[in-house]
Amino acid sequence: MNRTEIMNILPHRDDMLLVDDAQRLEDGSVVGHYTIRGDEFFLRGHFPGNPIVPGVILCEIIAQTACVLFEKEMQGALALYAGIDKARFRGIVRPGDVLTLKAKLLRAKLGLHVISGEAWVGDRLCASGEFSFMLTAKP
Repeated sequence: MNRTEIMNILPHRDDMLLVDDAQRLEDGSVVGHYTIRGDEFFLRGHFPGNPIVPGVILCEIIAQTACVLFEKEMQGALALYAGIDKARFRGIVRPGDVLTLKAKLLRAKLGLHVISGEAWVGDRLCASGEFSFMLTAKP
């Protein structure tokens, strides 16, 4: 999926669409990519002269990639965060880095979907966690 196809799933636009491409693998997991360009809004103040992608933004990028898992369910629905657990930040992400995002469904029950997600730069794990989503009807 390219950005245009991802926009058919996600409501994010402009500065908040943080996935360049994504694909569902045969095992049901998703792999996506996002290149940190350096002009993103979250880098302007974090930190001047030493731009570093904030951990919360890494979580958002992982979550957006994970929504590809719900491609069929997302038609007419909106995925909302229900929780973030076991979040760990292990490496700095800077402009020019190409993130590889990985997500897989751990469990789903009563409308709650729990995803395991990771953000990698090359062979370096930079962020990981478990992300919970509720799918709700679009207003």
